[in-house]
Amino acid sequence: MKAVVQRVKNAEVSVEGKISGRINAGLLVYLGVAQGDNEKDANWMAEKVANLRIFSDAQGKMNLSLLDLIDQGKDAAVLAVSQFTLLGECAKGRRPYFGQAAEPDTAENLYRHFMTALREQGLPCEAGIFQAHMEVSYTNEGPVTILLESPR
Repeated sequence: MKAVVQRVKNAEVSVEGKISGRINAGLLVYLGVAQGDNEKDANWMAEKVANLRIFSDAQGKMNLSLLDLIDQGKDAAVLAVSQFTLLGECAKGRRPYFGQAAEPDTAENLYRHFMTALREQGLPCEAGIFQAHMEVSYTNEGPVTILLESPR
């Protein structure tokens, strides 16, 4: 499982002009599910995302997690967007090869499991629509962008 995690001031995702998910401050997470991924990977990713210390403390140091912000009563959330293109292999040729991406049913189940695991930790979580052509707009703060990959 792979994720691109961006610290944002705001983010929203829409499908055919209708907003399916919107957050103010928090994390925009693009999630790619690979063949062989399972609920353990989704749980690991959710725990990592919830506890990444990439928000500034009172001294301006990246020392707070999204959970810390929630505990402080701040309006913060996750916007999770499924993105199989994170699994694109580009080592050969010019067209990405997506053979490592999980089958759609498996990917959707693990994407939903990831969001459930975030919510169980107390994080508000908005979402895109699985397999839809989505438009995502956001303001990256920092910018801060982190790449994550679950251990094999």
